[in-house]
Amino acid sequence: MHQPSPLLPFIAAVAGIAVFSAMDAVMKGAALAAGVYTAVFLRNTIGALMMAPVWLAAGRPMSGRAALTVHIQRAVVTSGMALLFFYSLTLLPLAEAIALSFIAPLIALYLAALLLGETIQPSAIIASLMGIAGVVMIVATRLHGGNWSEESLAGIAALLTSAVLYALNLVLQRKQALLSSPIEIALVQNLFMAMILSLAAPWLLDWPGTRALGLIALSSMLATCALLMLSWAYARAEAQALVPVEYTGFLWAALFGWWFFAEPVGPATVAGAGLIVVGSWIAARRQAPPSLPHS
Repeated sequence: MHQPSPLLPFIAAVAGIAVFSAMDAVMKGAALAAGVYTAVFLRNTIGALMMAPVWLAAGRPMSGRAALTVHIQRAVVTSGMALLFFYSLTLLPLAEAIALSFIAPLIALYLAALLLGETIQPSAIIASLMGIAGVVMIVATRLHGGNWSEESLAGIAALLTSAVLYALNLVLQRKQALLSSPIEIALVQNLFMAMILSLAAPWLLDWPGTRALGLIALSSMLATCALLMLSWAYARAEAQALVPVEYTGFLWAALFGWWFFAEPVGPATVAGAGLIVVGSWIAARRQAPPSLPHS
């Protein structure tokens, strides 16, 4: 079988993060308009409905009990992660929220070694630390300016908790991608999250207006496309090779935050972004040709 270029998973991961960042911006608008729970629950419900015909057309791929266990584990983790993350977006500027969340990939490097048995390469650590250095530069500037409120502190607490769950999600994503096809993952992830979140619907669901519902539907489409891209990438590269690519999300968040919400981007943001890009470039250069999944 022809082995794809080792650069292709990197490109797919970068594209997936860009689409996910666009989804974050759309979901911030939806969460502000309709509430965090309603936006997240309906996003995953619509996503499951979108993926069902694709899954049926693909021959209803399903990977068995081992994959089902991972599907459930990841759905539980991402349900909590998503609620906390989108809550934080309603309280913090988009770019700063993404920057603070970058503690997660660094945690994920070590979780990948612990749970997946991957060997952590020095270049992967260097790449991640460069990304973290960029984030520290941005946050330190923000702290020095004293621009924090009680809402900001609540947003930071929610975001840091979400980041820990996101680190576990990154590792489960790699494990899931080795067991299942991208189409199966995209369907099951949306479906299981919708089922888990539906338990609170009688108390928390507040049906949104037309505009908010349109934003939620758009975010669902973007999330599904990004999930397909990232599932394909993580099936063809080690988690530690792709984890630093998460840092490029900051660049997209800065762009979309400025574009949709008029959130400014200062010199520290630009400098920190430079470190993030260099770190991701190091990650791309160290990538070795992986083995293809059996699915």
